[in-house]
Amino acid sequence: MSGGSGESKRIRVAVVGAGEFGRNHIRVYRELEDAELVGIFDQNSERGAAVAAEFHAPVLKSLDELRGCADAVSVAVPTVAHAEIGCRLMEMGLDVLVEKPMAVNLVEADALLQAAKKCGRILQVGHVERFNPAVIAVEPILNRPLFFEVHRLGVFTPRSLDVDVIYDLMIHDLDILLALVKEPVTEVKAVGIPVLTDKVDIAHARLEFVGGAVANITASRVSTERVRKMRFFQQHEYISLDYARRDALRIGVKKPGPQPEFGFEKLNAPAVEPLHAELEAFVNAVRTRNEPRTNGAAGRAALELAVRVMASIQEHAARVQIGSFATQDKTR
Repeated sequence: MSGGSGESKRIRVAVVGAGEFGRNHIRVYRELEDAELVGIFDQNSERGAAVAAEFHAPVLKSLDELRGCADAVSVAVPTVAHAEIGCRLMEMGLDVLVEKPMAVNLVEADALLQAAKKCGRILQVGHVERFNPAVIAVEPILNRPLFFEVHRLGVFTPRSLDVDVIYDLMIHDLDILLALVKEPVTEVKAVGIPVLTDKVDIAHARLEFVGGAVANITASRVSTERVRKMRFFQQHEYISLDYARRDALRIGVKKPGPQPEFGFEKLNAPAVEPLHAELEAFVNAVRTRNEPRTNGAAGRAALELAVRVMASIQEHAARVQIGSFATQDKTR
């Protein structure tokens, strides 16, 4: 690790893409003791310069300037450029964190995985909710959950309108469900409709896992309120997660019968910003060369499931003759 020698043990990091996501990466890297922010690059040179000035960081004129100056890079550009830029950076010898979804399709996701393997690089995917304290809190108490109810609703913003809501919002929950259930999905049924854009703005999916677990997931970017919740049920108990509040509640049956008694337990959740935990984990993976929890394989699995959800939505749209988007998604 070229940045880990001499008196400085800090990992030299850079950010490509200075939009909303990239700006947050820059902010957090400035807070991490083990990281040194060495550069910001954005194709829009004015935006890159403005954000660099705001955070007192060097602005780069090209990606090539990263060669030899950084150890690791966050890629926070539009999804369509993830694979091209991620592969290029890994071929330059840099470790890469690429925002979710990791690519526009599985072919490009595989190109990222192959580049990481060929170049011996760390590849982490920005599934930030996996670092949410609420998720961390429930992992130790999992006991074969069999039913999940998930709602991820947001008010309309002009951000991320280049992708359907499945790839923008629902993919977070698909990733978490795969991580919690740890089983293949055998059946996908989904419906979705465009409301304010020509993409799918609200969607519902029902997943069934090989061991019998079922998940109902609703994702919307056209709601009147912001909701980020998951509830799941396992034997004799019910667990409720609130991603926005970053907490989790466990409700168990203490005494069954006609007059049951319930026990309520607020699970111990670390007080940490998920993005801070995610980037700290990335820097640590770069230092130790250990696979991150949201590695390329996890990112691909979430994308593959999202593709299956989208295919089911398109099949349903064709059946009910919602023609505007039934055949629009030809790249996937």
